[in-house]
Amino acid sequence: MLLESFKITGSAVGQILLLGALGYFLLKRNILSGEGLSSISRIVIEITLPALMFCQLVKDFSFTKYPDWWVFPLISIAITIAGLGLGALFMGFIRGTKQKLQFINLIAFQNSGYLPLALLAALLPADKIGEMFIYLFLFLLGFNLIMWSFGVYMLTFTRTKKFELGSLFSPPVIATLAGLAVIFLGWDRFLPGLVMKPLRLVGDCTLPLAMIVVGANIAEVKVGRIDKKAMALVLLAKLVILPALGLFLMLKFAVPELFGLLVIIQLAMPSATSLSVITSHYKQEDLLISQGIFYSHIVSIVTIPVFLSLYLARVMIQ
Repeated sequence: MLLESFKITGSAVGQILLLGALGYFLLKRNILSGEGLSSISRIVIEITLPALMFCQLVKDFSFTKYPDWWVFPLISIAITIAGLGLGALFMGFIRGTKQKLQFINLIAFQNSGYLPLALLAALLPADKIGEMFIYLFLFLLGFNLIMWSFGVYMLTFTRTKKFELGSLFSPPVIATLAGLAVIFLGWDRFLPGLVMKPLRLVGDCTLPLAMIVVGANIAEVKVGRIDKKAMALVLLAKLVILPALGLFLMLKFAVPELFGLLVIIQLAMPSATSLSVITSHYKQEDLLISQGIFYSHIVSIVTIPVFLSLYLARVMIQ
């Protein structure tokens, strides 16, 4: 059973790796420029991913079918808090205030959208994907709110930075809220196919484009001098301790299969590539962020199949 689960998860990760490698190759060979990557990233974040989220919610979500929908944003916040707590436990081994804050962020914030989206699409049977995407999009509602508020604040290293309410409402958050509002008001019945079919086609572009962006982003990372102690602790906390703790809790309390799978996937994900975007945008010195993103993505190629296999071997999703 464990070997069969490992083959399934390994195959899913392999498919994602091929798409990511394409993005890496395109940027390294200068077929895709930095400006081109920025444009594709904006297309995914501002157009295709919101379109996918909105269409999936309108198609598969209802408040009667998912009465506990509000749990998923709270779970995302709980996972972030768990990462912050674990990072704080190891923080004493890191020198320097800026290094400590970057270290904690690398553990607290994972690549919660693109990689899980592609992994779930490759891993699950067709009849489970729609439901799982609903879980993921509701999860991202909470994650994006805390990532682009508290996460930005921590990485800017200043108490004088003013909180920007607009930063909470990224296009994916707006798309999720809009989808929930349309369903709540019953307007989803009046959305014409003339609008929804092209929107669905646009949303279907998200998965390949997103993985190309992830691969190209990794190619852009400038690792520089490696802080071996910090990286070892990031990898241990982020890719071993957190998913191991999640695996224990999900099996211990026998939670629903898809819910448990979402939690394990999120806890097993490498550090968020958007941390590098935030650091660059606010012109902060990159002391650990690029290293953490690069090495956590490389090592997760092994750790993700391991933890998913251990979970699926105990809870095989039919």
